[in-house]
Amino acid sequence: MPYADLSQPIRSGMPVFPDDPPASVEPHATHAEDGYRVAALSCGTHTGTHVDAPSHTEAEGRDVDEFPVSRFVRDAVRVDLRGRDPRARVRPADLPTVDAEAVVLHTGWDAHWGEEHYFDHPFLTPAAARHCVEHGYDVAIDALNVDPTPTDRAGEDEPSGFQAHHELLEADRLIVENLTNLAGLPERFELLAVPLKIADGDGAPVRAMARYE
Repeated sequence: MPYADLSQPIRSGMPVFPDDPPASVEPHATHAEDGYRVAALSCGTHTGTHVDAPSHTEAEGRDVDEFPVSRFVRDAVRVDLRGRDPRARVRPADLPTVDAEAVVLHTGWDAHWGEEHYFDHPFLTPAAARHCVEHGYDVAIDALNVDPTPTDRAGEDEPSGFQAHHELLEADRLIVENLTNLAGLPERFELLAVPLKIADGDGAPVRAMARYE
């Protein structure tokens, strides 16, 4: 059964949400000086390809370590949203109504990883997030955020704050962000996005994979 790696590598200076902790991977011990190698890793809980737990935006929401590991393996449907304009809205009509556990929004925006343009990705409208809740979908995306990310190019009529996050996480739906390598996947596949087991974690980096026939 084929697998595909859908994860962005964690490295120093990688893109993060505005004002989140920067990522740093620096030598701590080396073969030359210490006879072994260890790196010092510093990053936020929402660094790189990661999962958002409900406690990320909901004061009474569950933490990432409160979910069984099976919750991070989802029967997923890929939604092809490539070719959209920067900061395009994903609406309910763009989303499926099929029997699945997760929708994977394939915007193609991972092509802009490391560019300023990466922050001007398509995003879910609050109504689209409600559609996902009504159909029992977790949501994954190959972009920084399911909500619009603030930049000086944001439109005045864009949803403010984290409305899509609230709709999803309040309903105990999980969010996976910063996926990559979705091109070439079948429409249906199994999404594996198992996070680090961080105690009281509002989210955690994942090694995301697709498994398919």
